[in-house]
Amino acid sequence: MSEASLLADEAKYCSFGDTVHYLDPPKLFNRCEGSFLYDADEVPFLDLQMWYSAVNFGYANPRLNAALKRQIDTLPQLASQYLHREKIELATALAKRMESTFGLKGRIHFNVGGSQAIEDSLKLVRNATGGKSLMFAFEGGYHGRTLGASAITSSYRYRRRYGHFGDRAQFVPFPYCFRCPYGRQRNDCGLYCVDQFARLFDTEYHGVCDAKAGASEYAAFYVEAIQGTGGYVIPPPGYFEKLKTILEARKILLVDDEIQMGFYRAGKFWALENFNVKPDIIVFGKAMTNGLNPLAGVWAREELINPQTFPPGSTHSTFASNPLGTAVALETVRMLEEDDYESMSFAKGAYLLEGLTDLKRRYPIIGDVDGLGMALRMEICGTDGFTPDKETTDRMVAEAMKGDLEVGGRRYGLVLDIGGYYKNVVTLAPALTISREEMDLALTLLDHVLERVTRH
Repeated sequence: MSEASLLADEAKYCSFGDTVHYLDPPKLFNRCEGSFLYDADEVPFLDLQMWYSAVNFGYANPRLNAALKRQIDTLPQLASQYLHREKIELATALAKRMESTFGLKGRIHFNVGGSQAIEDSLKLVRNATGGKSLMFAFEGGYHGRTLGASAITSSYRYRRRYGHFGDRAQFVPFPYCFRCPYGRQRNDCGLYCVDQFARLFDTEYHGVCDAKAGASEYAAFYVEAIQGTGGYVIPPPGYFEKLKTILEARKILLVDDEIQMGFYRAGKFWALENFNVKPDIIVFGKAMTNGLNPLAGVWAREELINPQTFPPGSTHSTFASNPLGTAVALETVRMLEEDDYESMSFAKGAYLLEGLTDLKRRYPIIGDVDGLGMALRMEICGTDGFTPDKETTDRMVAEAMKGDLEVGGRRYGLVLDIGGYYKNVVTLAPALTISREEMDLALTLLDHVLERVTRH
């Protein structure tokens, strides 16, 4: 079937509810390998977003693909009421890593996707706090689009047509220093934003606690250590340490959403490790299976998830800990233990950030660049270097996807992703396995795209 016929059928028979359709017409790809996607003409598209950080270890990773194939030939299916070796070994490896990293004992619970794991975490939180249903979350935060997850996701767009499931979170400004909502400067603000959160507990009339009883109406604060969909916003040093002190004093749980930033995207195994605090719950997914199988999970402290507190049947999904997903995830964890992915992520990220900083010097439309590990951002602005410029950002994505960028006599495309509060941030999440030559190619292709959109 021709590409034109496929697109005609897609327009007629496929729901548009599960995809954004940024481009018209949408782009079709035929195969993938390493850091590249290939279209029907075999034009390589260097991917700098890797399926929203789900494919941290490169497309068609031979080792992880082989793990999936082995499992298909041995135990590809099993009802989740029974046990299999891969589930137990994976949960053990992750729980032991948590104990080693944070000094906390806990357990692992699996589900099929990030939003579903968020839903499970909400059950854990409500169960552990006597049924409290109110949560804090960040402006710019994204935790999924199921009904429960969208209630703690800041964008009203995801809730507008469907109403609310329970209570919507109270959204607190994230420490977005480039666009500080309080008009402060990073170098001398004294973490003013944290103090503004703390003041909510000064008196009952701020609406979040009974100051006399020392009791808060809120059960947990859902955080992304680095905001994902919000534009890869990186908080300043000391922010999370100060926030955690406030939460602990009010017996409010800290739930860390690592779905997009986990598994060395931000240099550390968990992004939160960069900020010297201990979580009560971690939610993870995406890169755990390198995109080969929908598997996600929740780690929680022992007192929140032990069998007496969270007994069998507390939550369930038919495919929650399926053998194919757990087999690939177990191989991922083993692979990560054999090489120094922390040093790899920090070193490659620093190299790319240096290149982005050079582009910022040469193109005034780049208002801000930042990065931690291999989570990098480039914010596109107007001529004043600050006003968000969504139109130019959209043009960059469109130019990059034409597949006609020439380097060394060969045509390339470039896969970019847009995020940010104003959809003017190019969020960069290259494969952790990207080579130096591919990083140089990425910077060259970005240069070509920027030159095109600023030519007139």
